[in-house]
Amino acid sequence: MTTDYLKINADDNVAVAISELKNGTEVVVDGTNIVLKNNIPAGHKFALATMAQGQNVVKYGYPIGHATANVEAGELMDHNNIKTNLAGLLNYTYNPQLIDVAQPNKGLTFNGYERKNGQVGIRNEIWVIPTVGCVNGIVNQLVAQLKAETEGGKGVDAIVAFPHNYGCSQLGDDHENTKRILRNMVHHPNAGAILVVGLGCENNQPHVFEEFCGNYDKERVKFLVSQEVEGNEVEAGMNILRKLYAVAKTDVRTPQPISKLRVGLKCGGSDGFSGITANPLLGVFSDFIIGQGGTSVLTEVPEMFGAETILMNRCKNNTLFEKTVSLINDFKQYFISHGEPVGENPSPGNKAGGISTLEEKALGCTQKCGKSTVCDVLRYGERISTNGLNLLEAPGNDLVASTALAASGCQIVLFTTGRGTPFGTFVPTMKISTNSNLAQNKPLWIDFNAGVLLEGESTESVKTRFVDYIVSVASGLQVNNEKKGYREIAIFKTGVTL
Repeated sequence: MTTDYLKINADDNVAVAISELKNGTEVVVDGTNIVLKNNIPAGHKFALATMAQGQNVVKYGYPIGHATANVEAGELMDHNNIKTNLAGLLNYTYNPQLIDVAQPNKGLTFNGYERKNGQVGIRNEIWVIPTVGCVNGIVNQLVAQLKAETEGGKGVDAIVAFPHNYGCSQLGDDHENTKRILRNMVHHPNAGAILVVGLGCENNQPHVFEEFCGNYDKERVKFLVSQEVEGNEVEAGMNILRKLYAVAKTDVRTPQPISKLRVGLKCGGSDGFSGITANPLLGVFSDFIIGQGGTSVLTEVPEMFGAETILMNRCKNNTLFEKTVSLINDFKQYFISHGEPVGENPSPGNKAGGISTLEEKALGCTQKCGKSTVCDVLRYGERISTNGLNLLEAPGNDLVASTALAASGCQIVLFTTGRGTPFGTFVPTMKISTNSNLAQNKPLWIDFNAGVLLEGESTESVKTRFVDYIVSVASGLQVNNEKKGYREIAIFKTGVTL
């Protein structure tokens, strides 16, 4: 006999193996003896009762798809015998289900950088941002030279270039998306100084883009148009950067209320434990930070498909409900317009980790935002204006979504993973593992292990350690992507390249 499994919800007709279970193993679930018909890898599901072809498979208390054939109790349930129920656009009805998740005020503070506009950064970095991919080589050279002159950036937290492929030969939404993301970087509080480098002939015209940035800190943000420089544009850029560096390195951290934190919630390279350990931990933290007056932002719209009504019914009012409906159906229409099925999402890594359908991914994914009320809905490239839980339009792609979260104003991205990934976007990108094996095997990737929730440590204990760790990171402790210098941006592209 073994109890090395988990039935998540009383209504479920599948259970999840905590560690690998062998074919022929006898398990007892709700008083019923079940003999396993297959090897069940860790994180994968097995049937708790016979299912007829077409019957819904239920996990987390919700359907995650339907059985594609008759199934016996004890059979492995995965993408080979489960198919999504998702199809086209849906009509929705607002049925408010608002939960009071008020948290006692802990009076916590972190040491951050207060900016002139009242925003608070958790880093004080110098960024060099190209308006167009044609000057990527220049921005990389500028950063390398400034590091060489300043002993690697002594006195600031980092000096970073953010090359990208866009800014020219783009039309419509693609052109606007590029402008919005780069503009939001210009306004981000994690940067103590920014040099924007343009070419001069690109669609994203430097002087027009400067106007598009609106009211920016002219002491801290400078623009260089390479084609307008007579002679060496790198030396011209260095003259500007040296002055920006002199300004930025005088900044100091001061105590700031935790309500100033804005955290992005993201998952990728998921497994069958994502919705059991790491994502629920982020949900507990999200409710906590919102209870302290702070903000969390959930994105990955395609990974809301199948769980969207949970979010819709948590909207504060009918206006936000309608915005969420548009968020979902517009993204479904984007799939349909390209001839792609709405339910196509779980990657090979997701499937290997035990996630069979998009609904299953979504029901785990949405747990990252806890139970708080949805206070605002942001379109791609929009910035946070309302504290509390925000929903943000962006795809599930890890780098595009993480960039969008940072561009919305999040100072940090909390990224859960069951498979592991080293990448980071332009703000600290903290990796939280769903299982202890990953944390042990990839200590240079993983920053916090939520797998201990499967090993007996209480949720309250893990939450306390997690909050303490995030406060330390907000106060300057580097996460692994920063230590390794893994810093990139990616911009959402939907249309034609000229």
